[in-house]
Amino acid sequence: MKSEEKISIVIADDHPVFRAGMKHIIEGGSGIEIIGEAGNGREAIAFIEELKPDVAVLDIDMPEYNGIQVARILREKNIPVEIIILTMYSEEDFFNEVMELGVKGFVLKDNATNDILNAIKTVADGKHYITPILSSYLVRRNEKTQTADTIFKNITAMERRVLSLIAENKTSKEIAEELYISYKTVENHRTNICSKLNLHGSHALLKFVFDNKDIILS
Repeated sequence: MKSEEKISIVIADDHPVFRAGMKHIIEGGSGIEIIGEAGNGREAIAFIEELKPDVAVLDIDMPEYNGIQVARILREKNIPVEIIILTMYSEEDFFNEVMELGVKGFVLKDNATNDILNAIKTVADGKHYITPILSSYLVRRNEKTQTADTIFKNITAMERRVLSLIAENKTSKEIAEELYISYKTVENHRTNICSKLNLHGSHALLKFVFDNKDIILS
């Protein structure tokens, strides 16, 4: 984006008073222009497709598609827009879900007055903006990604599937039935996994899976 161009925004929130407040703050920022407002998710998608804004500011709770659903649909349609999610929720699960969709901005509504202008300018520049109080979520997410890369570095797709089923408390017999392979083949996979992960002892694999269940099943 050229420096002299204004950042174009579509904002979607089903609460008119909150939306008006956000509009007032955003329009007070230099170099930013709101080109569309929506009161529900369906309208948001239509406006974004038609108007092609640089950034979409989406409430996570809206009728006719919530913010996460809108983000997912926009990604499926390959619409080139950066997304900021506005939410009342600080739960880490919500954060991770929107990050999986390539959303670059995550702003708590309680902090929106202070954060929204910086968030818009940051994501328009292709960078992530997370409400500072939630910055630890991004750190943990990056750490988990690095850990997953370490765990699965030499693991084959079939071995990873076996690991996932072990994490679901499946026995070798159940895994064999689900994957349509022999019991012996499952045991060979388990042996190979232990070797690659440098695990020793009869219960080492089960302990490893228990300790890393969230990563294995993610």
